[in-house]
Amino acid sequence: SDRTDAAARLREALLGASFTADGLLDLLGAPAYAALARSETVPALRATRGDTPPELLVRLFLLQQPVERAGLDGVLPVDVCLESGWLRPAGGDTLAATVDVRPYGGSDGEDWFVVSDLGCAVGGAGGIGSREAGVVLGVGGASTTLAGITVRTPVGSALDVGTGSGIQALHAARHATRVTATDLNPRALHITALTLALSGVPAADLREGSLFAPLRGDETYDLIVSNPPFVISPGARLTYRDGGMGGDDLCRTLVQQAGERLAVGGYAQFLANWQHLEGEDWQDRLRSWVPRGCDAWIVQREVQDVTQYAELWLRDAGDHRGDEAEYRARYDAWLDEFEAREVRAVGFGWITLRRSDAAVPSVTVEEWPHPVEQPLGDTVRAHFERLDHLRSHDDAALLEARFELAPEVVQEQVGLPGAEDPEHVVLRQNRGMRRATKVDTIGAGFAGVCDGTMTAGRILDAIAQLLGEDPVLLRDRTPAQIRLLVEQGFLDPVD
Repeated sequence: SDRTDAAARLREALLGASFTADGLLDLLGAPAYAALARSETVPALRATRGDTPPELLVRLFLLQQPVERAGLDGVLPVDVCLESGWLRPAGGDTLAATVDVRPYGGSDGEDWFVVSDLGCAVGGAGGIGSREAGVVLGVGGASTTLAGITVRTPVGSALDVGTGSGIQALHAARHATRVTATDLNPRALHITALTLALSGVPAADLREGSLFAPLRGDETYDLIVSNPPFVISPGARLTYRDGGMGGDDLCRTLVQQAGERLAVGGYAQFLANWQHLEGEDWQDRLRSWVPRGCDAWIVQREVQDVTQYAELWLRDAGDHRGDEAEYRARYDAWLDEFEAREVRAVGFGWITLRRSDAAVPSVTVEEWPHPVEQPLGDTVRAHFERLDHLRSHDDAALLEARFELAPEVVQEQVGLPGAEDPEHVVLRQNRGMRRATKVDTIGAGFAGVCDGTMTAGRILDAIAQLLGEDPVLLRDRTPAQIRLLVEQGFLDPVD
């Protein structure tokens, strides 16, 4: 179509002018580049006072300044951009952009571009809520987090629910034959089409509607991703972040309905918020969300009490910059809502489902606020593969299996300085989830010898002989510790 053709020509011009993630870093320097991601424009304005092509494009597309047409003529196909609506006349001889266009580096170094509404390149910044509810945001921390934890194996079909500006669809296009993207907001589907076209990625199947409503009959997918409007707020003021259902119902519905839309072996991965209710264990609350036939791994990354949570999202909408009385009234409304629902705090984190149809599904719900190493997609996939191994091996079979120590695991000994024996030994991962776990001497000795050559049982027999212990008793009591080390990713099964 004309639009795709225009996008292809614009893409060529942007790449030719080094308007790419790497090019911007060179032009602006790291501090100004990072400031842009926080929607602070002053450092970038100071760095782009000249008239070189990349400077003009930063002012035009990222800083939303009118730019003299004469300067742009040699850089962009200006007539094509005006006809297809990327640019508009802005008074005098100047032109202005109609959308924000932000260079975005793909995970394999691809030069992609994310399109969003003007002034909305970053999640919620700059008080856009006060302007218009249906705006489409660009790349924020949440979208890059979700892209990083997503399992990236080649698949036949992927679904991005609530696609927004199309960032998850863009990533999925790299490893899925077919990509479907849904959104309640028709403007978002229009912007997603622009993002994909400008990034030189095949078009997705775009469908308007809420959650899974646009899907037909018994369509299933190998991968489902969603960075939903998960904010728990009174009244759905802002489409891009407030789900319009009460409390955490939107996230719960998304998770519960994903099960029947997943192909066997398929993954569904979401970011979500959940309520911590008075007198209820939050982990039980989340376990109840997991659909039948699915294994789940749910990680709570952060918890905020209701006041911190309300303040975060009031600031996000720019309410703190407005009228003091109105700010107080809105803050009050949040606390009223939480009080009525008996919410004490709100958790934020990641939810991964995998459709296994196992007789006994495995559901792990944990709190892990510590730093991790993104991207984590391979770590997530390996987690479920290890669970399969543990589920299919009883203790006797486990002792016949062979394991190897995961890469970059180190041992630390903890105790008083100068004491002869450590109080305990800690194994620590320097990759992936970066976990640490306490082990006893036998656990540490076992892990240290695991190189995939001997069965677990043989290793335990050798340890028993070394320590003068009864090998039968040792074989009896150690499998639980081995299972834990495998589950947490310290040991990998060797098939």
